[in-house]
Amino acid sequence: MNRTRCDHTPAWGQLQTAFEASGRALDLRTAFAADPRRFEVFSQNAPHVFADLSKNLVDEATQALLLELARQSGLEAHRDAMFAGDRINSTEARQVMHWLLRTPPIDPAMPSQSVHRHMAETLHEVHTTLEAMLDYAERVRADAAITDVVNIGIGGSDLGPQMAVLALDEYVTPGKRFHFVSNVDGHELAAVLKKVKPESTLFLVASKTFTTIETMTNAHSAKAWFEAQGGTDIARHFAALTTNVVAAHAFGISTTFGFWDWVGGRYSVWSAIGLPLAIAIGAQGFREFLAGAHDMDEHFRTAPLEQNLPVRLGLLDVWYRNFHHFTSRSVAPYHSALKRYPAYLQQLEMESNGKRVDAEGQALPYATSPVVWGEPGTNGQHAYFQMLHQGTDVVPVEFVAVKKPKHSLPGHHTLLLANVLAQAQALMLGKADAGGHKHFTGNRPSTFLLLDELNPTSLGALIALQEHRVFVSGSLWGINSFDQWGVELGKVLAKDVEARLSDGNVAGLDASTAGLLVRLRA
Repeated sequence: MNRTRCDHTPAWGQLQTAFEASGRALDLRTAFAADPRRFEVFSQNAPHVFADLSKNLVDEATQALLLELARQSGLEAHRDAMFAGDRINSTEARQVMHWLLRTPPIDPAMPSQSVHRHMAETLHEVHTTLEAMLDYAERVRADAAITDVVNIGIGGSDLGPQMAVLALDEYVTPGKRFHFVSNVDGHELAAVLKKVKPESTLFLVASKTFTTIETMTNAHSAKAWFEAQGGTDIARHFAALTTNVVAAHAFGISTTFGFWDWVGGRYSVWSAIGLPLAIAIGAQGFREFLAGAHDMDEHFRTAPLEQNLPVRLGLLDVWYRNFHHFTSRSVAPYHSALKRYPAYLQQLEMESNGKRVDAEGQALPYATSPVVWGEPGTNGQHAYFQMLHQGTDVVPVEFVAVKKPKHSLPGHHTLLLANVLAQAQALMLGKADAGGHKHFTGNRPSTFLLLDELNPTSLGALIALQEHRVFVSGSLWGINSFDQWGVELGKVLAKDVEARLSDGNVAGLDASTAGLLVRLRA
């Protein structure tokens, strides 16, 4: 695989020249006035998602250079290596195959299918596990005695299923409530336990190794509560999403569903980690969720770069981060069910691409992941949109809107859509005011993603789009987007500090940590 870091390509220098010549000064209002085709040129359909990129600070010449940057960096070869099952997670010597989790079984009548034949056995294992998980999900759905499902996990084992269950609330089976516990702060678990009864609750313990300290602390506390409240059948009321079957059995759990080391936590909602979602929306709904993601996989794998939406979004991210030097991106989903979508994208992008060295361990001379943040509209408009419109920093905004609502309340959806269109328009157009206080500079970029409706298929496609977009920018930056060593150091130190909080030993600690520890013990 021929992979070249973006700053080592001729296109990088050409982009720098283009930015200084015209890119820095590009005005969207002038660009639209000069080109009546701008909307058509910079918008496209992708599977289940329509994207309008026309309000971004890019022209056709710059887009052509960005596409050339992708080619010279070896993006296509890197992408193909992922889909071929190569070990592109170099620091952990692992394959990156979350996409395989949503790949249909191999059909002997379709030799042109995308799965390489050497992965046929692994794909068979995927579908064997999937069918077992979905069968269990259907049994739980049919069990009227189970009214509450509590998912205990953290990171990808919490954010993925929680975001998806909330997003697809209109499809959730009646008679069941879903709760998510991730924080080791006991207040979170205690609040959930107040709402449930042991005889009607199913606990799902989501930890690949069954050793994650936050998850296992919460799991043991949930088990202790269950037994103290008179619960007697651990095997019926607890299941585990883990590869450590021995540890799960020692806990008292007999129902387990595993996954593979090539599934990163933030890419795991498609695996057994998605069991809460499968229970919520059913086996057919979960298959539609996988199918939407697979459609986007095939788009990313086969579409020409010029019409490849994950590629175009990832290239914009590089353009904004490394040439315009924008430090963050705001995500504004105009659908209340997508309330956890910004938090999900925070982990996906910042854990993947928040790296300061390249895949060879060399320090990078340029910035990588932006800060990703946001809230659902219209709430965000009354919180931080003031800064987006009139602040000193330019923050690209990514709007997500849904054409068809699931409710029948008159007037609401029209008002919602009017707001999202107006906010994107206002960011671009601005408004002149000689007094200054009511002056909007305008020319502030945004991307507009539109779904016909929010359903399992479109949500799957939207998430897969974001996964591949992160792959693109990480690939050009030359980093390994699939490890997360930055998560580990604080966890290691916490074990030492936990012991010191018990015995009061501050020997060898820095003065600040020692002082705080003494105060906390006082």
